[in-house]
Amino acid sequence: MTIYGVGILAACFICGQLLGDLLGRFINIDANVGGVGFAMLLLIGANEWLNKKKFLSDSTLGGVQFWSNMYLPVIVAMSATQNVSGAATAGYVAIAAGILPVMGMILLIPVLRKLSTPKNNA
Repeated sequence: MTIYGVGILAACFICGQLLGDLLGRFINIDANVGGVGFAMLLLIGANEWLNKKKFLSDSTLGGVQFWSNMYLPVIVAMSATQNVSGAATAGYVAIAAGILPVMGMILLIPVLRKLSTPKNNA
């Protein structure tokens, strides 16, 4: 049922926001640092764990899958409310925080591709 998907999404979102606030306090920044990203990772992990343990019925799995698919547009909408101009004027730290993870993932693409390519036994 879709309502269970909403419940799991809400729980992951609240936990992710708490983790983001804790990380912000830990690094002495008065802001949520990565709460939405933590929530996404928690949702993916919860989905996989619940599916592996067979705790989800087919209808519940459909609800979780629906909200997993809807999560990206929700993130985009929430990101639109952040203070982009403040981050852009904050200096090189904000720019590096955006560019470095993207460059890191670009550099990891060949490694991930090599790991996911099946070995040829010929």
